[in-house]
Amino acid sequence: MNDPTASVEIPNLPPQLAGLQKIALNLWWSWNARAQNLFRSIEAYLWQECGHNPIKLLRMLDKEHYEKLLGNEAFLQEYHYVYALFRRYMEQKSDCSDIPPIAYFCAEYGLHRSLPIYSGGLGFLAGDILKEASDMNLPMVGIGFMYPGGYVHQVLDSSGWQQGQSEQIIKEEAPIEKVLDEKGEHLLLQVPLIDPPVYVNVWRVNVGRVSLYLLDTDIEQNDPWDRSISYRLYTSDLHQRLRQQIVLGIGGYAVLERLGIDFSLLHLNEGHPAFALFERLRHFIHKGYDFKKALQKVRQTSVFTTHTPLLAATDVYGFDIVSHYFGDFIKDLGIDTQTLLSFGIDPQNPSDGFNMTALALRLCHYKNAVSKKHQKVAAQMWQKLLEETSSKIEAITNGVHIQTWISGKLEEELDKTLGSQWPRFQEDPDIWYKSKELDNRFIWETHSKHKIHLLSFIQEKARKKWGEGVPDPSIILAEGVMLDPEIFTIGFARRMTEYKRPDLILHDLDRLEKILNHPYRPVQIIFAGKAHPADIPGKKIIQRIFNAAKDPRFQGRIAFVEDYGEELAKYMVKGCDLWLNNPKLPLEACGTSGMKASINGVLHCSTLDGWWPEGYNGKNGWAFGVDPSDDSQDAAQLYDLLEQEIVPLFYDRDEDGLPQGWIERMKEAITSVSPRFSARRMVQEYYDKFYSKIKEYYATSTRRQTSP
Repeated sequence: MNDPTASVEIPNLPPQLAGLQKIALNLWWSWNARAQNLFRSIEAYLWQECGHNPIKLLRMLDKEHYEKLLGNEAFLQEYHYVYALFRRYMEQKSDCSDIPPIAYFCAEYGLHRSLPIYSGGLGFLAGDILKEASDMNLPMVGIGFMYPGGYVHQVLDSSGWQQGQSEQIIKEEAPIEKVLDEKGEHLLLQVPLIDPPVYVNVWRVNVGRVSLYLLDTDIEQNDPWDRSISYRLYTSDLHQRLRQQIVLGIGGYAVLERLGIDFSLLHLNEGHPAFALFERLRHFIHKGYDFKKALQKVRQTSVFTTHTPLLAATDVYGFDIVSHYFGDFIKDLGIDTQTLLSFGIDPQNPSDGFNMTALALRLCHYKNAVSKKHQKVAAQMWQKLLEETSSKIEAITNGVHIQTWISGKLEEELDKTLGSQWPRFQEDPDIWYKSKELDNRFIWETHSKHKIHLLSFIQEKARKKWGEGVPDPSIILAEGVMLDPEIFTIGFARRMTEYKRPDLILHDLDRLEKILNHPYRPVQIIFAGKAHPADIPGKKIIQRIFNAAKDPRFQGRIAFVEDYGEELAKYMVKGCDLWLNNPKLPLEACGTSGMKASINGVLHCSTLDGWWPEGYNGKNGWAFGVDPSDDSQDAAQLYDLLEQEIVPLFYDRDEDGLPQGWIERMKEAITSVSPRFSARRMVQEYYDKFYSKIKEYYATSTRRQTSP
């Protein structure tokens, strides 16, 4: 079927400015600085208050405001120019027409704060892949969930304990459109072979030239228990979590078939949507393949990306509950229960249950870890399964979408220094060598402005919270109202969980106090991040950090900023001076926040885990820690680095007040990290290692079928 959609209504919008709605409904604007500036120019304060959500902004404007815009010749000129850029981008013909159409499945997507359907790094990685696929004009389509309840909205009480509040998605103000059926009604679909029946509505998100389809079970056709399947990310109820993954994998596959999207390549980002492999198997059997050939075709045309270095982090379900839900499915495939369940058995732990990662590894010939170090860990974790299937796990290190995360001012300067075509070749290290010619004063002044913006944003958050009637003023003090833009600033922002050791720097509070309150080289630390609602140890770490932030002896130089998300992340990866990362080895699969910081010249200081062993060159940041990790030794090394090297280098200024040595490291970080850890390089590797081979598989199959 065709894919008509019902657009969000923008009242009062005159037809002369209809292009504003089209731009607002496509997240292309979120990585195009000129489009963002266009919306900002409509009403700068309102743009800020709307959380940089153009749909919400446009819906708030009255007729008088639109009339003023129509009378503003400078605005109209810029509007027509940006609209032309958008149309040309969308109409550009693909250079990748020979690539098999790709269906990309993931449980979450971090695209923009106006669509809170993400919890952290996995979602932002998936969002960056869709954006890069759009820029490269790859024939990709995404499948995920609409989570009406969003993720955890973090609020801390006066003791520092994380309270989870729901964050409702206001669909009228989100960059989503209803997918309509042939009758012009919101597309409704029954998930195949699940009893009792579960239904989904389908929404579309425009990510440049890529469409992302979101499944929504929170509809009146479902019973209350079924309505909540897609209500919120990663439910802690194991039974409901299984149902969520059934709907994502099997329902998502069915949506693509219903829309007539004939994809040839299935890419699973983590194990959550792995049941799509079962539906793909059923699809080929219905097309006339016998079971063995259908199984081979599924394997040869499917890609799986694993992100976890821990067996405990994989989803495992009881064999009985899986066989219960797949009873009709098994009959339709014409196999026995044991055969289906065998696909999810981890041969190293066969009695544990049905493992979603084992399912994906077994039914995908092409599989990868997300860094070189993670590849070694994953290969050891799944050694028996890999031997059984005569396959291997490749290493494709994650990357970040440069245009989304880089400073707008820095991007403009790179246009002048590298040439305006640099984004087309951003994965080529040779392109970036000229970035060392960036003016040192420009680098420092731009960074200093970003630092002021970060602290202003934090203080504005605290002001609003105070205005809401916070009963304990110490909560506001702990949020960072006393932070100083002249002081060396460390940022630590990521999911708050034990293996990431967010409180490592608090290991020796007496020594930390001397570092923070140094008489002429003071230091301040900004913490941010959420713990999973069921992660009690993670919540206790937050509480410890929060209480340290309230402790008067640190003089307001520790802050914990509530509700870490995409907006705060963009301020922090540009405005901090040092990005701190100290996971226990080897428990960080990759991590991408340090990449985002480095491309903005924020120096990375990390244990040698995840991506940093590949990224660290001795001049673009710092490395510390021992292997295996030891909290006391690692903390001591971190304190030594800060006291003896990092902080003195930051405060070492020339006669013009510039820290020349620090700036040279900033430029080295930009030059060395940007090409090697860009999403462009990552997606190109997926093509070279996987997609091109699947393309050749189809070409070979076609030649065999047509040969006499």
